[in-house]
Amino acid sequence: MSHDLVTMGRVGVDLYPDRSGVPLAEVETFSRFLGGTATNVAVACARYGHRTAVITKVGDDGFGHYVRQALRKFGVDDRFVGTDPELRTPVVFCEIHPPDHFPILFYRQPKAPDLNLRTEELDIEVIAAARILWTTGTGLSEEPSRTTTLDALDARKGGGGLATIHDLDYRAVFWSSAAKAGGWQREALARATITVGNLEECAVAVGEASPEVMAGRILDLGVEVVIVKQGPAGVSAYTADGSHTAPPVVIDVVNGLGAGDAFGGAVCHGLLSGWGWQDTIAFANAAGAYVAGQLACADAMPNEAAVRALMASGGG
Repeated sequence: MSHDLVTMGRVGVDLYPDRSGVPLAEVETFSRFLGGTATNVAVACARYGHRTAVITKVGDDGFGHYVRQALRKFGVDDRFVGTDPELRTPVVFCEIHPPDHFPILFYRQPKAPDLNLRTEELDIEVIAAARILWTTGTGLSEEPSRTTTLDALDARKGGGGLATIHDLDYRAVFWSSAAKAGGWQREALARATITVGNLEECAVAVGEASPEVMAGRILDLGVEVVIVKQGPAGVSAYTADGSHTAPPVVIDVVNGLGAGDAFGGAVCHGLLSGWGWQDTIAFANAAGAYVAGQLACADAMPNEAAVRALMASGGG
């Protein structure tokens, strides 16, 4: 049986302070959670009952073992999680200053194992057969992961599956320049059918402009649906036939990290469920808001009942 969703890219162990509103230098205790964009999206989609897997790499260390155990606990297939014999599983620290300041400190030096993914390690048949493939911009930031990500996208040529989604996932710390990131993002977008990104990420990919103009530029690359997250202005899905917009969801923010990944997993759920774009982005907005109201990322991903309850309460 093929997977409903296969994601590919970043994994890590999140160490979040048990106290919010204090600088990292003053934090005494942390809680450990599974993290990483591609990993979180796979977990989020699995929470809705879908068969998911993540293609990534960890180190041969205790945190790497934890990643595998956590994935299995969340119902995510971990067969495609490789082990790098030398590099260590990344850890990520953050500060929590609600509602909108969450500085992140990545420990991914000298290199993260997930950036050592090689094409020969991929199961191309699994990638081609998945109903949805989800790749990320971080996977383009270094070789051999860059070529491997593009090869995985190429495996979807010919119209296989339901959707091929590229998450722009731009973090400046992983790139030597925004111009370089934009060039490789466009290479990935030319191979995708759907993309997801915020205003900054879209601007890096195709140049700063209004959301409508940036979406049009991305559509010109061959993408069929462009989902642009616009913060206080909500989120819009653009196609060649028009657009759909959903307003933001108001919630008391605890930790904004992971909300975008919850959004992504919910988008996949909407696609797999056959929903229209208006319903899909409204639901995804609420899923993101739900996780923003929690401390953790992967561990906080909701099921459909939890998202519907938030929407019914007036939060969505």
